[in-house]
Amino acid sequence: MSSPNNPSSSAFSGLIAPDMAAVDRLISDRLSSSVPLVGQVAQHIITSGGKRLRPVLLLLMSGALGYKGDDHFKLAAVVEFIHTATLLHDDVVDDSGMRRGKATANAMFGNPASVLVGDFLYSRAFQMMVECGEMRILDIVADATNVIAEGEVMQLMNMHDASLDQQGYLKVIRSKTAKLFEASTRLPAVLAKSSPQTEAACAAYGQSLGTAFQVIDDVLDYDGDASTLGKNLGDDLREGKSTLPLIFAMQRGTPSQCLLIKNAIEQGDIDALADIADIVRSTGAMQATRQAASDEAQLALHALEVLPASDYKTALADIAEQLLDRQN
Repeated sequence: MSSPNNPSSSAFSGLIAPDMAAVDRLISDRLSSSVPLVGQVAQHIITSGGKRLRPVLLLLMSGALGYKGDDHFKLAAVVEFIHTATLLHDDVVDDSGMRRGKATANAMFGNPASVLVGDFLYSRAFQMMVECGEMRILDIVADATNVIAEGEVMQLMNMHDASLDQQGYLKVIRSKTAKLFEASTRLPAVLAKSSPQTEAACAAYGQSLGTAFQVIDDVLDYDGDASTLGKNLGDDLREGKSTLPLIFAMQRGTPSQCLLIKNAIEQGDIDALADIADIVRSTGAMQATRQAASDEAQLALHALEVLPASDYKTALADIAEQLLDRQN
């Protein structure tokens, strides 16, 4: 089975191909607006080559739990809309010019349009959740969006802070990134009316998988290829983000190496990016970071043990196992 870089083309796509087609139709339909600019901006980022990983996880988990209704299509679109809204807002905050190898929406349409269309996607997502008629669903997604916003603010407060430790870093990514993964795999348990224990296990799978996903993303900023990664290498450092590879490198490096990294984080200076990447590799920080991601992936696999054997469960396990091979 291929890696989850593009889940829609992986070997398990046959399991959910009709479901993904239904979700894509729903996304296209619900992006419609009487305001042309809304549709233009939303279509730009929705169709710009995203992995659709969160909808894929929601659909696979729905299959693993034996859900037979149609509401999972709406919720798959909901999590994609929420994710897209966060990307629109992130790119404005980070002043990013490229995402997924293409110009960002804010670079093409301006910051005000990106922020406001992000707001449109959030509100459209909540309209669709109401249609499901389940208060528990609203509770889960409302909590997730609130935690994500808190994570964004925490990350903003941590910018250019070279003293951030591993615990502080993990707190941010579990809020900012992993929380929507968690919601994506918890919601099917609500739809399937699973036991509290099964719901908790499904949520744990998503949280651990999302954490591993972000840790690997941060590795790729120092060990990736800009042409496949879809962003400029060193973007995290330019934004003053103290990510796990840098935290480990400062723990393991010489005083002069630590000072170089510290100054780069505090100043958002990427002039020494090549030297810092060498330090990350030579100190074993890259290996330690990948091990941290592997540990999270193992937790995700353990959480799946409560599910009955099925092709859907196998696909969910494969995503966790092959996440470490991710290159973009």
